[in-house]
Amino acid sequence: MKILVCISNVPDTTSKINFTDGDTKFDPNGVQFVINPNDEFGLTRAMWFKEKQGATVHVANVGGPSTEPTIRKALAIGADEAIRVNAEPTDGFFVAQQLAEVVKNGEYDLVIAGRESIDYNGGMVPGILATLLDMNFVNTCISLEVDGSNATAMREIDGGKEKISTNLPLVIGGQKGLVEESDLRIPNMRGIMMARKKALNVVEPVDAVKATQDTKFEKPAAKGAVKLVDNVNDLVNLLHNEAKAI
Repeated sequence: MKILVCISNVPDTTSKINFTDGDTKFDPNGVQFVINPNDEFGLTRAMWFKEKQGATVHVANVGGPSTEPTIRKALAIGADEAIRVNAEPTDGFFVAQQLAEVVKNGEYDLVIAGRESIDYNGGMVPGILATLLDMNFVNTCISLEVDGSNATAMREIDGGKEKISTNLPLVIGGQKGLVEESDLRIPNMRGIMMARKKALNVVEPVDAVKATQDTKFEKPAAKGAVKLVDNVNDLVNLLHNEAKAI
């Protein structure tokens, strides 16, 4: 089985985010970037398939040279090879078109993407990718087993879970539950050294439609001042007369 894991390079959630040029561009200065958490769950599951079933695991990213440390981390975790499409990921449709070309050229049986990235939270790429490739698709996937060309997946739905049987080739949008946080892997020294010798192939983007364009970013409004009360009577009075909550 040949697996492609799609990797997004996203800001760490502890980073302070700023915008420039009249709030029209994201400012990467001082920001620590990491593997998108939903993608990391998928990568960890792919490593299980590699160790238990002998699968070959490649990772792919759409981004500039600045994303390579994140890609190298994926290689250090255990991926066999990496592909970087040398283009800025302007929107989900553009990214999906680039990844579709990678999948076609690599003839992958299973494509694992995160259900969404934690920066833009678009949630579009896996579904568009499956449509462009005419492959089966399971989103919000929290469990995946593969036996030959048959796959059994579990996905979250409103109010419960749904078990699905399908066939390869398959695209999934994975999330926490595909593996647990305790299963995530930290690269060790041996993995880091081996990653330096693994192939990181840079390919140029194909001509593709950029369907949307960012016009402005806006931070959440500042929270209001906090009132501290030291007795129950004052609290009840504020809830009743000011907040109108009781």
